[in-house]
Amino acid sequence: MLVVVQARSSSTRFPKKILHKIYGKTLIEHVILKISKSKNVSNIVVATSNNKSDDSLVDILEKNKIEYFRGGLKNVAKRLLHVAEKHKKKYFIRINADSPLIDFKLINLAIKILKNFGKDKYDLITNAFPRSFPSGQSVEIIRTSLLKKNIKKMNKLELEHVTSFFYNNYKNFSIKSFSAKKKPIKIKLSVDTKKDLHLILQRIKKKEFFNFTILK
Repeated sequence: MLVVVQARSSSTRFPKKILHKIYGKTLIEHVILKISKSKNVSNIVVATSNNKSDDSLVDILEKNKIEYFRGGLKNVAKRLLHVAEKHKKKYFIRINADSPLIDFKLINLAIKILKNFGKDKYDLITNAFPRSFPSGQSVEIIRTSLLKKNIKKMNKLELEHVTSFFYNNYKNFSIKSFSAKKKPIKIKLSVDTKKDLHLILQRIKKKEFFNFTILK
């Protein structure tokens, strides 16, 4: 399965957060390492922008021999579609680059659902609609042809936050959701600010690891 990681360095609340180092590795490297733990993942591609602000990110990706694609800053949907079509994949997984603790077991589960229910039954498989896992643990499998068919219908905000279009119009699509069996602790595991990163590091130091029990 192809995983496309959407990433940019021009975040306003925490500039260049994905280049910030945690235990000797940048945040984006940690995301890639977590995803690569899944044996069901065949390719990982970082979809970033062609803005100069992402040149440093590309340098790190090239140094670590991580595949990437550069496109428009705001049109994330087009970036994801380009990667999926280049790799000739009917489906792909979308992961955000601000998720250094992404659980590869959630990726495996989403892929398992896709395989068990048939590859043509669902347009979208997600654990973010409705959300029962913390932010930073979102996994979404998107049908490539679905994105291609609807990309022209998306407004500027939806082009940047791709799956919001499908959630806003959920009655028109076949969406399979999976959720936590028990409500997890209300924690934030994505990094939007320096405070978020500090809290995550504090939890790691205290060995507060999280076991998310999942429904089928």
